[in-house]
Amino acid sequence: MKRVRDEMGLKNLILVIPFCRIVEEARKVIAEMEKNGLQIYAMCEIPNNVLLIEEFSEFFDGFSIGSNDLTQLTLALIETPNYLLQNSMSEIRELGNNGNDCALGAKNGRHSGTYGQAPSEFPEIAEFLVKLGIDSISLNPDSVMKITLKVLETEKEMEGNEKYLNSKLTGIHQ
Repeated sequence: MKRVRDEMGLKNLILVIPFCRIVEEARKVIAEMEKNGLQIYAMCEIPNNVLLIEEFSEFFDGFSIGSNDLTQLTLALIETPNYLLQNSMSEIRELGNNGNDCALGAKNGRHSGTYGQAPSEFPEIAEFLVKLGIDSISLNPDSVMKITLKVLETEKEMEGNEKYLNSKLTGIHQ
């Protein structure tokens, strides 16, 4: 990372720390990274990241939410079959309603994005994330048009909604 920033001049890269399981790990990672003045995100892919989002927000500049990993670890799965994802939307929404909106920047002023298959395959998940105030959604190339239209439709429906106006939604990234 130092070489990429210092020698190649690419200053817009941000480190994303995977599987930071406990707050003490976050403390240790940040102590080391602060020596280099880097902006640091955490992958929000473990239920504990959601449950302790307030504490993790003290250490990280943003979060990248792994929809597949978070779903698999929440539901104790090796893989996330589409039928299970479709039938578990109420549980996923409940997890979001119980704290994921913090991870989505609505409460702690942290950047939040998501990656993974779910928003690409299920427009209702992309809609749900937009309503929570997510900053960016990574999509598979074959779903960009369909999901972009869904996001635009959702944003239009939300115009005038106070929570939406206070969010910092910046769009979709491919």
